[in-house]
Amino acid sequence: MPLLHLEPIPRDLARADLLRWICQFGGVDGKLVGRIEIAGRAAAVEVAATHLARLVHSLDGAELKGRRIRAWAEQNKPVEGSEEEDHFQRLARLLELESVAEAEQIRLRRERLPAEQAERSGDCLLDLVVTEEFAGLGGRSLVTLVKSRNRPMPWTRLGVGTPVLIVNPKDRGDNGQRGVVCEKNEQFVRVALNEPLEQEAGGVLFRLDLAPDEAARLRQRAALDRARNAKGDRLEELREVLLGWKAPTFDDEVPIDVLDPELNPSQVEAVRLALAAQDVAILHGPPGTGKTTTVVEVVRQAVRRGERVLVCAPSNTAVDNILERLLFWNESAVRIGHPARVSPALREHTLDLMVEGHPDVKLARRYQKEAQALFRQASKFTRGKPPPGFKAELREGARAMLDEAKRLEARAVERILDETPIVCGTTTGLDSEVLGRRYFDLLVLDEACQSTEPGNWIPLLRANKVVLAGDHCQLPPTILSREALADGFGVSLLERLVGLYGQQVTRRLTVQYRMHHDVMAFSSREFYDDELVADESVVGHTLADLPGIERTPFTETPVEFIDTAGAGYDEELEPDGDSKLNPQEASLVVARVQQLLQIGLAPTQIAVIAPYSAQVRHLRDRLRVTGLEVASVDGWQGREAEAVVISMVRSNAQGEIGFLGDVRRMNVALTRARRKLIVIGDSATLAALPFYQRMLEHFEALEAYRSVWELDEGQP
Repeated sequence: MPLLHLEPIPRDLARADLLRWICQFGGVDGKLVGRIEIAGRAAAVEVAATHLARLVHSLDGAELKGRRIRAWAEQNKPVEGSEEEDHFQRLARLLELESVAEAEQIRLRRERLPAEQAERSGDCLLDLVVTEEFAGLGGRSLVTLVKSRNRPMPWTRLGVGTPVLIVNPKDRGDNGQRGVVCEKNEQFVRVALNEPLEQEAGGVLFRLDLAPDEAARLRQRAALDRARNAKGDRLEELREVLLGWKAPTFDDEVPIDVLDPELNPSQVEAVRLALAAQDVAILHGPPGTGKTTTVVEVVRQAVRRGERVLVCAPSNTAVDNILERLLFWNESAVRIGHPARVSPALREHTLDLMVEGHPDVKLARRYQKEAQALFRQASKFTRGKPPPGFKAELREGARAMLDEAKRLEARAVERILDETPIVCGTTTGLDSEVLGRRYFDLLVLDEACQSTEPGNWIPLLRANKVVLAGDHCQLPPTILSREALADGFGVSLLERLVGLYGQQVTRRLTVQYRMHHDVMAFSSREFYDDELVADESVVGHTLADLPGIERTPFTETPVEFIDTAGAGYDEELEPDGDSKLNPQEASLVVARVQQLLQIGLAPTQIAVIAPYSAQVRHLRDRLRVTGLEVASVDGWQGREAEAVVISMVRSNAQGEIGFLGDVRRMNVALTRARRKLIVIGDSATLAALPFYQRMLEHFEALEAYRSVWELDEGQP
């Protein structure tokens, strides 16, 4: 078992007391803790590898009998020939568990939920009619579907880039054609297919279902196998550092000419560390601190050094965001992956479309047309008997033309990639057939905490060193398998490395450019050692500073908590579901949103966030305002709005708060607002967790606390 080191511990501390403290503050079962050795003021504790990173994160800086404890980790290198499951074998096993859970969830939703309920939950679209089908996006087939009888499209989870199945409802199971959503709005959804859609005569009402991404799983499994078996190369060296078997190293930091003059000192320091790292560096970006700006500076500095850079993130949106910033600075970059998953404004920079415009490929397309003509000629029936071997010669010539066309296409791809210093793509979308044996001096992994570790190893196979950017104090990756989650599958590579090396490899950005100081202060204290500082441009900004907004007590105060305790606003279980909603609390949300609209805010400047999907659906039904977005906490990570209204939902006599116990979820919700944060909830239920008790005390200290009983009747 790996070792957890703790010091300085109080004198004469018994092992039983230390064990009790570890379990209490680390939130682990004592069965996960092994041998405890105490020597002087230091202790070495054996703990389960699956919980090592989280224990370090929880215990480092925690108080033990009046002392702040320093915690760090030491991984044990497995003994060669041991039958014990190693790190990569465990990840492969958990990846399979997650894949099975994902497929099972999709199957159950498809088979057990009534079709209308499945559509309402956002997992599918029903009664779709094909209105057009045309070629596009690198030769793929684009199919446009609309609701029958010209009905508007309902809200759906099937966003741009989502893998889907277009299914004829008469079929069962996975029968259907796989595709990717490339565009959607309130009128239609457009899907990219590799082949034309198969349709029956007379028209069909299609169903669009979420589909598992099997190609991504296979790439992750192959990457784990390759990393595990690496020997005698740079990958083996990097693997040893990333597993804690070998210490990371750094060059002497040298002065740099900062390319972006707007960078603040903490951002410049993070760039310096990233450039000095020989193996790994971590850029810790709390909400609103300009993480993407800093990542772009790292990439640009590396290019100035003559390095080739691979930029990856788990989501297409995150990749596109960095690509857009790089193009703003006139950097030369190419986007790889399915063009349908790329923002329309950036598709001209995708490899598929850049290749289509290359002279070699234009010639290849001509060869392909001529080859098809030869095949047709060879297949024609003629009255006169052709010379012996004539048709065979035609087919042979056609095949030669196709081979030449493929060679020209491959050459065009090689030339574009060779001439472009920056390649951007999602972690699981990297294709070996496209990249070949191509290797990169630097890998930048953005939003690294939102990806499970297997996905990170796909680009790591191609890197000399890696810079990870993200925030392990916000939402971790979503894990469907309870067994995989319990075994640590939700611990990202970045979080694990913070547990291993801490400040040795990490620099935190400390100036935030989004939130009023009072909106920022609680999260800064709880998650970021009270280090965050609001930039002068945002430190005191309120709604009253926006054009056309009147100055009133409501528009000049940045934070408000409305307490529903004692009002009987009890949570309910969604009919025919397992999610929670709170209709009476929702009425308060609606009233506050209406007030925000009445003072002059545009719907697009307001966000409504709820942690439970049932409450989200309930609020969407009651807030049918064009441009106003009602979404889950997960849906708002990385985004912001001028005003945010949060519905906490939970209200019960037992003090049960469910997955609100993952306070990282609340950290995301509380840090989306720029000028006005309104939280509505039941203090009696929330205060059962010390985190929420401290949150309530924070609101009271700001004089932002109001009981629902204080509200004027009919007025929010």
